[in-house]
Amino acid sequence: MDAPACFPGFGLAASLSAPVGILGTGYYVPEDRLTNAELAPLLGQSEDWILERSGIRERRVARSDQASSDLGLVAAQRALERAALRPEDIDAVLVTTFSPDHLSPSTACILQNALGVPHAAAMDLNAACSGFVYGFATAISLIRSGMAGHVLLVGAETLSRFTNRADASFGVLLGDGAGAMVLGPVARGAGALSLVFGSNGAGAHSAELPAGGSRLPASSETLATGLHAYRQDGKAVYRFATRVFQDATMEALGRAEARLEDISWLFPHQANGRIIESGAKRLGIAPERVWVNADRFGNTSSASIPIAIAEADEQGRLHPGAVIAAVGFGAGLVWGATVIRWV
Repeated sequence: MDAPACFPGFGLAASLSAPVGILGTGYYVPEDRLTNAELAPLLGQSEDWILERSGIRERRVARSDQASSDLGLVAAQRALERAALRPEDIDAVLVTTFSPDHLSPSTACILQNALGVPHAAAMDLNAACSGFVYGFATAISLIRSGMAGHVLLVGAETLSRFTNRADASFGVLLGDGAGAMVLGPVARGAGALSLVFGSNGAGAHSAELPAGGSRLPASSETLATGLHAYRQDGKAVYRFATRVFQDATMEALGRAEARLEDISWLFPHQANGRIIESGAKRLGIAPERVWVNADRFGNTSSASIPIAIAEADEQGRLHPGAVIAAVGFGAGLVWGATVIRWV
């Protein structure tokens, strides 16, 4: 089904006054690389053809003994270390993923146990490539309500498990990785300044993993016909993504009473190089203020934004008082954006 041509607006949007921010970040990407040189023979194309269409040179791939929780564990440990907090300081563990270890139990419960976080609330959240923004909003709500003091938010994906690499339209994009952050109270005027997000299920089948759920349970037929591999209508998703890139970011800026020129860094979902370039041009932000790592890590779905923020943090590119924005968009169709003043 084609994605809707018109942008339908925002289901939820808010300016935030209670100060909740990011206290520590961490990320982990597997050591194994899948390069364009390795993919080119599968597609009958050249390395340059793949790069031109995707903006990706290589993507990371988890080992056969690594699941999403294993990637998330390393990222979470690093985030806790940077936040100078112990596992027992965490009140809730949220994992955003659409490649969980299992349909049940949740990956968050597996991660909670691996971290040694005692008795924390734990749940998974699936908002595809917008998972970070949805998880960020959930974590902020728990802290603002007084139900939690500190929340660990982890985006973790092993999308290589659900990828047909011979699919020229999508098999070249997906990679594995995890990004994590610890959220908690911060000084007034810092932290998250706004959140906007929404969905339009009329475009649900524009990007999907058809089989494995209750609609199409796993069977010999679904396996034989390749229905356990992620697929999308590339043209429809491109039109949707480049439009929402601009609209969601501008709405979040307006809610934060900030201007585009106030942003030190924009962290978009790392869908592919073409979408990021087109979306940034449409938004009118200089390329040097847009964080891009899709060329090295590929599209890691809900992990892409937290990986990018953690990478910038690790490199010392984020300074106290800096205003950053993040925008996600993906299957559902769903989208979300946030503006944050760095602590």
